[in-house]
Amino acid sequence: MTATEREDAVSQCIGEFGRWQLLMTFLLSLFNFPCTFHIFATTFEAAPADFRCAKPSYSPLTQDQWLNVSTVTGIVGGKLKIDGCRIKNLDYRLSYEELIRTEPNDTRPCSSWDYDTSQFGETIVTEWNLVCEREQLSNIAEMMFLLGVAIGGFACGLFSDKFGRKKTLMVSLLVQIMIGVAIAFTPWYSLYLVFRFILGIFSVSVVFSGFVLCMELVGGKWLTISGVSYLFPLPLGYITISGIAYFIKGWRSLQLAITLPALAFLPLWWVLPESPRWLLTMCQGERVISVLKKAARFNGKELPGNADKIIKQSMARSGEQPPKVGALDLFRTAYMRKISLLLYVVWFCVYLVYYGLVLNLSNLGGDVYVNSIISGAVEFPAIAVSILFLLKMGRRWPLSLTTAGAGIACLMTVVVKNDDWLRLALAMVGRLCISSSNVVMPVFTAELFPTSMRNLGVGSSNAPAGVALILVPYLWNMAGMNENMPMAVLGLCGVLGGAAVLLLPETGGLVEDIGQT
Repeated sequence: MTATEREDAVSQCIGEFGRWQLLMTFLLSLFNFPCTFHIFATTFEAAPADFRCAKPSYSPLTQDQWLNVSTVTGIVGGKLKIDGCRIKNLDYRLSYEELIRTEPNDTRPCSSWDYDTSQFGETIVTEWNLVCEREQLSNIAEMMFLLGVAIGGFACGLFSDKFGRKKTLMVSLLVQIMIGVAIAFTPWYSLYLVFRFILGIFSVSVVFSGFVLCMELVGGKWLTISGVSYLFPLPLGYITISGIAYFIKGWRSLQLAITLPALAFLPLWWVLPESPRWLLTMCQGERVISVLKKAARFNGKELPGNADKIIKQSMARSGEQPPKVGALDLFRTAYMRKISLLLYVVWFCVYLVYYGLVLNLSNLGGDVYVNSIISGAVEFPAIAVSILFLLKMGRRWPLSLTTAGAGIACLMTVVVKNDDWLRLALAMVGRLCISSSNVVMPVFTAELFPTSMRNLGVGSSNAPAGVALILVPYLWNMAGMNENMPMAVLGLCGVLGGAAVLLLPETGGLVEDIGQT
């Protein structure tokens, strides 16, 4: 029996796709919803609010009198703006008549603030006064989550390849729920940051372990369709949280609203299978047969009479010992070093461009809820088109062309300076291209790694992606130096990522089953 035949044992027994695989793909894709909610939660939980200095409790002034005598104004961007961080340096224990006759020499910082909570209700910004000198602290909340994503992707790979996809998925989901609830009741911002970090670790673990499990249940062309379809709930989740946040005001209530529905997924422990291909690498033949029997029965088929023989031959390896996989195996051979390092470059570039453009869309002004819905809606055509690209053109060229295309579109916005509509159109073209890249990339990555280290490979690739995510907020701060610099950096990264993809081997058309890589 050839290596290909050994690795294709699952498809030989239950087929490449059927009702069972369709149901499992659908159920696994649902796990993306709570993860997407937590990723984009700070869009609303840490939303900025208009603020001004609060009147001291000891002051006898009315609110109107307080604003009249204390307000500091200045010219910002050619317009007169109220300084919400400073007040006139006066003794506000005096009466209004005395104060208006007093000429202040300077100003002083505020000690407390009044906030406009009409749009978002209470946020972490308004509750913990993350304004003025403390304004940058609000960015740390998302940075801590993304740092957890970077670490969690790697840790998830190690755990999943050792203990199984299903166990990693469900344990990560349970911890995600517990931490999500704990966040809603945390009394201190420092503890909130710690919980966001932990939440990032286990949220990415849910996404990646579910993705790998989904990919290892199908074969043939369905590998592409199933892998891409798994990602459909990501933009839908972004749109959904926008609707939830619109109706539920207050960050603590919103946090519970996006966390508690995940409890409905816990009973799926008794429905979801362990990956039969992972079980094969662990030489657990009896469990493989048990999973395949259930799958075949649901598909209305019977296992072939020689199913036991197929499984035993598939497990025939030196010493019948399960492979021991560690992080160093990603760099042990020249081939694996090339694959790993190039994928790290590609993941970094794609994530920087993808989330860089997402952040730019949110900074366009207007209603934040509408902008968030638009940001999610543009994903759907990108995902649908990606399926056609992958089936007809393989993996490498679609990923290279869409990544480089996004980069070129970003660079063209730098050249076109006097036409705002054309700049916006180019930015949207870049957004669509990089959204397609974001769909193709996990599928391509999963196919480049062998089964025994697939989750480790996909997870470790997320580490440089996490670094890119951390850099995104600072990227747009570069606009203060030159307004074209952020888009220029995104453009160069897109072109670099597209070129790096061409140095990787093609897997489309060569891999008829995920286990053959």
